[in-house]
Amino acid sequence: MKDRIRIVDTTMRDGSHAMSHSFTREQVRKIAAGLDEAGVDIIEISHGDGLAGSSINYGFSGTEEMELIEEAASVIEHARLGALLLPGIGTIADLKEAHRRGVRAVRIATHVTEADVSLQHIKAAKDMGMFTAGFLMMVHMAEPKQILEQAKLFEDAGVDYVNLADSAGHLLPEEVRARVGLLTEKLSVPVGFHAHNNLGLAAANSLAAVEAGASYIDGTCRGLGAGAGNCQIEVLAALLERKGCQTGINLDKLLQTAEEAVEPIMLRPQTIDTDSLMLGYSGVYSSFLLHARRGAERFGLRTGDILKELGRRGMVGGQEDMILDVAYQLSSSLKS
Repeated sequence: MKDRIRIVDTTMRDGSHAMSHSFTREQVRKIAAGLDEAGVDIIEISHGDGLAGSSINYGFSGTEEMELIEEAASVIEHARLGALLLPGIGTIADLKEAHRRGVRAVRIATHVTEADVSLQHIKAAKDMGMFTAGFLMMVHMAEPKQILEQAKLFEDAGVDYVNLADSAGHLLPEEVRARVGLLTEKLSVPVGFHAHNNLGLAAANSLAAVEAGASYIDGTCRGLGAGAGNCQIEVLAALLERKGCQTGINLDKLLQTAEEAVEPIMLRPQTIDTDSLMLGYSGVYSSFLLHARRGAERFGLRTGDILKELGRRGMVGGQEDMILDVAYQLSSSLKS
């Protein structure tokens, strides 16, 4: 287990899903300043689906993301300001603009079997001098050896670390250990982990990742994020402190930021309701939840039935536009 664990906060990126992409400049300024003062290593901000995600397919942002990036950059003094980029949604041009506005770290995210689509974006980020991570999503959909093959593509491209995301909140702790442990053994770069709480295991899985050698762990204030949310960063910091890990986090400042800057603006509590649980149980991408709920309302279905069908079909991030098609097909089959 590593002594120094670096904390990555994604409240203003993954949390954007739970906020329906409605963060304001004032909210971002207050959250970013608090996280920076608390000692968070990387503060990630962008649309929930990454740079340029604001669209009819993924949901429009209430405030243009480059304005939010600029606002966060104006108050951050110690942390790296980060962003997420999904090739096919964001472009190198978007990355250059984010860098101009103050982003200094980027995580290039792909489906767990598609790391090769990120290589030109990684090169562009490194050419700009950015701290760069390869980010594999939906890692429950591949076995450890296959994940290692994909991670090595990132390593060969020159990333600073490789991050594994349990995007559906589907993994059990022993499955996290197997994936993270193999990568920490075989890679020359550090490994990180991003948890979702759809089965109530975000904190346990994050600790399992640390025990398997992970050096970077994601969290969000009050667990704000897609589905049932992410690992609650205040809980994570407290647990790591109890385990004797060095994080550089001022827990009191972190708690204050969560309580005063995040909790008052949340649209709803981050709870494991029936729909969120079905995301984790069925292995469905966490950001599909709101799209599935809209489909259920439109076609008179139960959200859980749509989620189970999405899981049966093995649908992955980037296929949000197909959720209404699935809902329509389910509705038609019930009428026939």
